[in-house]
Amino acid sequence: MAQIALVGCGMWGRNIARNLKELGALAAVSDVDAERGANFAAQFSCDSASYEALLSHDNIDGVMLATNASTHRALAVQALEAGKHVFIEKPMALTLEDGHAIKDAVTKTHKQVMVGHLIRYHSAFQALLTQIESGAIGRPKHIQANRLAMGRIRNTESALFDLCPHDLSLILALSQTLPTQVICHGVSHISPNNVDILTTALSFDGGLSAHMHTSWLSPYKEHRLSVTGETGSLVFDDTKPWSEKLTLYQDSITQAGDLFMIERASPLHVTVPESEPLKDEVRSFIRLCDDGVLPPTHIDEALNVQIVLEEMQNQLQDLNKT
Repeated sequence: MAQIALVGCGMWGRNIARNLKELGALAAVSDVDAERGANFAAQFSCDSASYEALLSHDNIDGVMLATNASTHRALAVQALEAGKHVFIEKPMALTLEDGHAIKDAVTKTHKQVMVGHLIRYHSAFQALLTQIESGAIGRPKHIQANRLAMGRIRNTESALFDLCPHDLSLILALSQTLPTQVICHGVSHISPNNVDILTTALSFDGGLSAHMHTSWLSPYKEHRLSVTGETGSLVFDDTKPWSEKLTLYQDSITQAGDLFMIERASPLHVTVPESEPLKDEVRSFIRLCDDGVLPPTHIDEALNVQIVLEEMQNQLQDLNKT
């Protein structure tokens, strides 16, 4: 099995380290704070080393970056040039220029990059895709993605880069194409010029539309994706118990003269196998390192997400901008 090094011993790094350890793939950890790295190594019974030292080890096949987004380009390119596959926790980068630089390094080195768009590995989203492919709701017409919670608020990046990559990855997986129009509004209440609430509208060829409502200032948590099609809707609500995470609605709308008649049907809960999305994501990176199997969130997918993030940033109207 591939041996992986974790870089970045913070809160999310701990979750990645735990899964790597449970899967038998954790070789070493590294952190700019050597003492914190050593404490992590002791907790997970592995080696600790500087980043440069890790990259020189032939027994390490890949690195997983759980560091600040501003470091991703330099660290990823360095690892690729050292002959390692790279996992980058979202966002892949803070600019499209950095995203292209990482893609160029992938092309040059023939190593691969996988980005941590975690919800793509959620079994409920995979079941939603299967339902759509089977024709359960007909052709999708509209996608609504709500990602709301209180915190974690940052002053190094906005909610646009911290939260939106998750839902953009889902929307692009459903649309299979980039949007033709992007409209984005936001407000920055906590950190000046760093939006913490956003509303985004996306238009696609063929009439598909999508909206995202994103906030890290919400007093309640909502992680919900709704896909409305010609003959019904599918709702993936990650705050629900596993037996209720994915629901199929088959309400019908028919025209009767000047009116439209709505016939409601009982919602059906779709069976979803219970699993830990992060463990499935880590498994995908191990498989990439072992066998070269590209994961759903490979470099081209990640670059498409980065393209839309850049357009959102360009189109963003911050109502509180100073």
